[in-house]
Amino acid sequence: MPKTRVIFFCETKKNEAPVLAWLRELRDTHPKAWALCRVRIEQLAQMGHELRRPAADFLRDGIYELRTKQGHVQYRILYFFHGRNVAILAHSLTKEHAIPSVEIEHALKRKRLFESRPKEHTYEEDAE
Repeated sequence: MPKTRVIFFCETKKNEAPVLAWLRELRDTHPKAWALCRVRIEQLAQMGHELRRPAADFLRDGIYELRTKQGHVQYRILYFFHGRNVAILAHSLTKEHAIPSVEIEHALKRKRLFESRPKEHTYEEDAE
């Protein structure tokens, strides 16, 4: 099975990746949860479409979730696939119960944006 390329969705006007910003904040505030999220992202890179519960789950309309729990807090990274071996990390959240529909809608909006202009919405680190 070929490795899945994992990329961050980019807000073009700011050249910011919302999930990456969330992960950086999580690293500073909850390092154990951050480490668990990193493990899930690596699992996604290794297993791609084959990743299943409890690590990942399908939500709806092409949106999946990476699932992590630290204590009583649940962390979710919403993603979608572009082609066969590319996964785009589109949205992230901390939750207590079911994922609110508005959160899935954020990911769907980013999915549509990415599909319309993939290069423009692929996060690239600044060379500086």
